[in-house]
Order: sequence, then C-alpha cells, then structure tokens
Amino acid sequence: METEPLKEAAFGRRIVLKSTLGAVAGASLAAASAQAAAASNHGDTRKTIGKIDVHSHYLPPDYRQALINNGHSQPDGFPVLPQWSAEAHLEMMNRIGIATSMLSITSPGVLFGEDPVAWARRVNEYGAELVQRHPGRFGLLATLPLPDVDAALDELAHALDDLHADGIAMETNFDGRYLGDPLFEPVLAELDRRHATLFIHPTSPACFEHTSLGYPRPVLEFLLDTTRTIADLVLGGTLDKHPNIKIIVPHCGAALPSVADRLAGFSALFPLGGQNPGDIDVIGALRRLHYEVGAGYPFPRQLSGLLSLVEPSQLVFGTDYPFGGLPGIERNVNALEGTNLLKKDDVRNTFRTNALSLFPNLSSR
Repeated sequence: METEPLKEAAFGRRIVLKSTLGAVAGASLAAASAQAAAASNHGDTRKTIGKIDVHSHYLPPDYRQALINNGHSQPDGFPVLPQWSAEAHLEMMNRIGIATSMLSITSPGVLFGEDPVAWARRVNEYGAELVQRHPGRFGLLATLPLPDVDAALDELAHALDDLHADGIAMETNFDGRYLGDPLFEPVLAELDRRHATLFIHPTSPACFEHTSLGYPRPVLEFLLDTTRTIADLVLGGTLDKHPNIKIIVPHCGAALPSVADRLAGFSALFPLGGQNPGDIDVIGALRRLHYEVGAGYPFPRQLSGLLSLVEPSQLVFGTDYPFGGLPGIERNVNALEGTNLLKKDDVRNTFRTNALSLFPNLSSR
C-alpha cells in the first residue's frame, strides 16, 4: 500500500509524461488483446488479461484512515473496511484476466465529515497518479463534491481536462437528494455537453434507519436506492433531456427489471415527475442504459430478468473489488462464462468490447 503523500510537483511531472506513458500503455494493451483473442479461440478467457472492469474501487491510505477517524470503519453497515493497495489490485486483475480496472471511490464518497471539496481533489489526483504509474492497467472515474454544485463543476472540469479522467462516478443520492433533483441539473447538463460516461453507485438512503431493518445497507438498500434514482431520472424526463450521458447502472440493474413495466404503466396513466401521461418512453429509456453484471449476486436469477429488458450489447463487466472478494469474483466470472443465457460472443463482448464504447481512450493507451 502507498504510504507517502502525493506531491504536486511529482504529479505534474507525471502528467507531462502522459504521451510517453500512453505509447507504452498502447503496446501493453495491444499485447493483452492479442492474448485475449488467442485464448478466446479455446473458449477460456480467465487466464488472459483482456477484460475491462468498470466497477472497482480504490482506497487511498489517507482517505481510508479519514473514514475510520470519522466513524466509517463499517461503511453503510458493511462489516469491514477492506485494506487496499495498487499491488494487491493488480494481483487480482492478473489472476482474473483483467486488462484495465476503472477506479472509483465508493460510498460514502467524500461526504464523511471533513471538507468534501478538498477530499474530492485529493482522491482524484491520487487516482490520476495511479493511472500514470500503471499505464493501461487503471482508468479513473472521478469523484465530485456534491451536493455543492459550483465546486462539483470546478472539479469536473479539472478531472476531465487536467487529469484526463475517463468519466465521473456519482452516488445515488447526496444528503437525500436524488440525481433527478433540479439541484443537479447544471452538472448533468455539463456531462451531457461532454458526452461523458457516468457510473452511478449506490449509497445509503437518508432514511435507512427506518428501512434497512438493521441489516447492512448493501443487502437491500443499495439495490433499492439504485432503482430509486434511475426511476427518478427516467420518470422526470432527465434522461430524455440529456441523451448524451452514457450511464452505467451497477449490480445487474438492481430491481429495475422487476419494476420496469410498473413504471411504464403508471407513467402512461398519470402525470409523473412533471411529465404528461405517455410523454416518457420508460422502457426505451431503460434500454439505452448500460448495466454492469459481474458484481454482487447476479446469478442464476438476476441476469435473466435484466436480459428480458435490454440487449446483451448493453452489458459490461465489474467486480466491486475490494469490497467484492476474490472467491466471489471468481464465482461470478465462472458463472458468466458458463451461462446459457448469452452466446459466447456476447460473453466476450461483455467482458471487454462493450466497455470500449464507453471508454474509447482505452483502445489507444
């Protein structure tokens, strides 16, 4: 694990070296792709390094300690706050056959009791240095200090323009305000203008004390909060207003496949979210989204429900490492490779090709 604090000057020098490192990374990924192609001819992708993991997390050591200092040693009721290091992450990737992991900060994000603006800048620059230090192996989904919209817009510009982040990660709600809230309209408008990729990750709802039944929030509340924020974005017309944002929904679509027809039916009958009855094509909006299918427990039942809603081209792979442990990751990779719900080409595309449309810069690193 890294123990030295990041130095601004050192970081600046690494940014200057970006083009050189990019050439090295391009060669690395080209070799990885060749290995993946060779192995896929034998029907086995587990021993190659071709996969793209869109759902993985990093915990800078000072950030992890700050979580503990502020009472988040069991974030969202999760029993442990895992240790993390780039070396351990890479070891997992090599074992699973992952070429690139897209790194993001998970719940509670930067709203844990200290200055969220300062911490967003700090974790984003740490993540950008990891990308520079390990060419081709990591990408960055930057954190924003929401609900401070002005600060979030500043950080968004810094992350995408200066740090060359691959996209943005946002939680399902910020202080109980969901992503369809008008407060966040300027941020979504900017993401739309940039045709940016947005990874949405669940967090605890504001009322979790009354709804979680004493269970860790990842058990039920994470899936329900994902469903809640995506439903809000759809029913209020936000997704139709910002069609250029490429949204990734985690955990195999949460409960969206089960409630999709209900949302569509109510939307056709009643004026919901400020929209007239029938104005929103709910099913069409949900089908445009991208869905991560490797994390959690998507097999054997959840994936079949999602495939009743979307085409296989909308599926991407994720691990939820380090909160997802290696045995569970291996179990899900084996299940995805062995499923009869997808054709072999669809499985290969889920592991890699589908993600390249969301992160086109990966093909040139």
